[in-house]
Amino acid sequence: MANTPKVEFFYDCSSPWTYFAFTRIIPMMEGMATPIIWRPILVGGVFNTVNQQVYKQRESMFSDSANQRKLDYYLKDLKDWANLCQVQATMPPGHPISSVKAMRGACYALEQDKVVPYSLAVFQAYWDSDNPDIKDDKVLTSICERAGLDAAAFFDAIGNQRYKDQLRHNTDELIARGGFGSPTIFINDQDMYFGNDRLALVEHRIGELLRG
Repeated sequence: MANTPKVEFFYDCSSPWTYFAFTRIIPMMEGMATPIIWRPILVGGVFNTVNQQVYKQRESMFSDSANQRKLDYYLKDLKDWANLCQVQATMPPGHPISSVKAMRGACYALEQDKVVPYSLAVFQAYWDSDNPDIKDDKVLTSICERAGLDAAAFFDAIGNQRYKDQLRHNTDELIARGGFGSPTIFINDQDMYFGNDRLALVEHRIGELLRG
C-alpha cells in the first residue's frame, strides 16, 4: 500500500530487552500489514560512541551492594517480561558476550531471507541455552543449522569485509540519526522510539498513519 509506513528495527541480540521487543514486534506488524526493515547493529559500538555511562551503570548495579534493591527489581522485571513474551531469559555468565560475529551473520542472513529465524536462534542461544557463547564457532554453527543457513558460506561471509562494513555502517547510521541503544525503531525515517517498552507507542503511531 502506498500509505504503508516505513518501519526500521535496529538491534543487537545481546540485549534481553531487544529479545522481548523482537518477539513482540513481529506479530504486531503482521497484524497491521506493515513490513519490518531489519537493521543489525553492534550495540557496544553505540555505547562506546554516545552512551558510555551505560557501562558504569551496569557495573554499579551488579557490584555495589547499595544498589541491591535496583538489581532485585531489574531481575524481577526481566522475568516478568520473559513471561509476557513466553520466552526464557537468564542472564548468562560473562554478560555481555561479544556479538560481533553473530551480528555480522545477521547481515548475511538478511540477504539470504533468513534473518528472522537466524536472529531468533541467536537470541535463544544467548538467553536460553547451556552455552550462550555466541562468539564461539560451534555455537554459531548450531545457530546456522537451526536457521537453515549453510555454515561454510556463513563463516566465509562473516570474515568478508563487505559484512564487516555493513554492520559498521548500520551502527554508525543509528548514531548519526540520534540513536543510543538497542532496540531502536524508526517510523518513516525520523520518528524514533527506543526500547521494548515503547512498542505500544509504535503501534499507536502506525495505526494513526494507516488510518490517514
